[in-house]
Amino acid sequence: MTSSHTHKWGLRRASSTARSHAPGEAEGKQALSVTGRAGFVARGVVYVLVGALALQIAFGGGGREADRQGALQQVAAQPFGKVMLWLLVVGFGCMAIWRASEALLANGPKNKVGSRLLDAGRAVFYGFVCWGTASFAAGSGGQSGSDAKSRDWTASALKLPGGQVLVGIAGCVLIGVGATLAVRAVMRSFLRKLETGKMSRRVRQAVTALGLGGGVARGVVFAGVGVFALVAAIRFDPHQVKGMDATLRTFAHTPAGPWLLVAVAVGLVLFGGFSFASARWRRL
Repeated sequence: MTSSHTHKWGLRRASSTARSHAPGEAEGKQALSVTGRAGFVARGVVYVLVGALALQIAFGGGGREADRQGALQQVAAQPFGKVMLWLLVVGFGCMAIWRASEALLANGPKNKVGSRLLDAGRAVFYGFVCWGTASFAAGSGGQSGSDAKSRDWTASALKLPGGQVLVGIAGCVLIGVGATLAVRAVMRSFLRKLETGKMSRRVRQAVTALGLGGGVARGVVFAGVGVFALVAAIRFDPHQVKGMDATLRTFAHTPAGPWLLVAVAVGLVLFGGFSFASARWRRL
């Protein structure tokens, strides 16, 4: 009798404790969900603008650099541009926080060392993006774009012991990342991360097209940047390195002409649209 009462009391106590913690955990999950979705919106804005700038270059109107710096300049030129810039700062900060939480708190299939390290790297990356966007919004609008930064970083790296090997490895990593992004897009792996059950058939088809076209274009750009980094390492010449803007411009001078740049630019706009879709349907 006593043992039975004790057992029931223990169960009631455990159930009560679980209920008392559940609201706090639910609120924490909800907060992280909102944080992640804000980050995807910020990413979408930048990719749409970079793609639009690349289209201008393809059709002979390339006044601004087709990279994140050019996108921020585009935002700043709009009415309430300063406010929009600070909203992007918040969005990228949210993305960094969400990626960090994925690295630290992930459970289930994501609870692997490789996945955690990848999310940690993404958190650091978006932390730098947040910092750079904040610096721009605070008035450092004259800072160099992706091409000048890439040359400076490469020149500094090549001066280090074994720097040529390091730059070569970085180029190979970028090529590998680009190839992985493109292959995963073709395989439609991104659909596993979305709540496709909540989509209508047409919406799912549209989101699939955004993810496919956008993922391939993004992979091509990453791989292109990596190729130039590898060439810079082989020739021991930092001037061979190209950032996103110069890489996109190079696409216009291939045998395919400006149409390759048009295709990649449209793809980047599509990836921006896919980022907006992720903000709505991503499992967070």
